[in-house]
Amino acid sequence: MESDVILFGLTVAEFEEISLKVCFSGLILYMLFIIGNLAKESKAGKYGTVWMFAALGLGFVGFIAKGLIARLLGIE
Repeated sequence: MESDVILFGLTVAEFEEISLKVCFSGLILYMLFIIGNLAKESKAGKYGTVWMFAALGLGFVGFIAKGLIARLLGIE
């Protein structure tokens, strides 16, 4: 099954799994930067900044929680 190896000895599935985690982590960091910049430019203050991070960051918090729950339950 040498034809399954595509890059650095990884199969397609392994490469997709690693690239999803790396690229999505980069996207999350970029979104955190955008939220922080938005809070700074709007002069939201401490309380407003906390609410901005809570409201706008809820989407990727769910994605991270899904991965942690799957790992804790041994599903992954």
